[in-house]
Amino acid sequence: MQQLTIIGMNILYAVLGVVLMFLSIRVFDRLTKLDLEEELRKGNIAVGIFVAALFISIALIIGRALS
Repeated sequence: MQQLTIIGMNILYAVLGVVLMFLSIRVFDRLTKLDLEEELRKGNIAVGIFVAALFISIALIIGRALS
């Protein structure tokens, strides 16, 4: 029974992390004048690297906050 509780909490943390990641990238997108999706469609590698670094840093922050 305790294992199911641990598994349930892990799933809850994973879902919460994904939701927080989505919300944070949307907030960042609204705060900046740069249209990230359009720039990525154009093939702008610098924006792609920036978005990847942003995802990693947000994931680290959320991971520390949830643990």
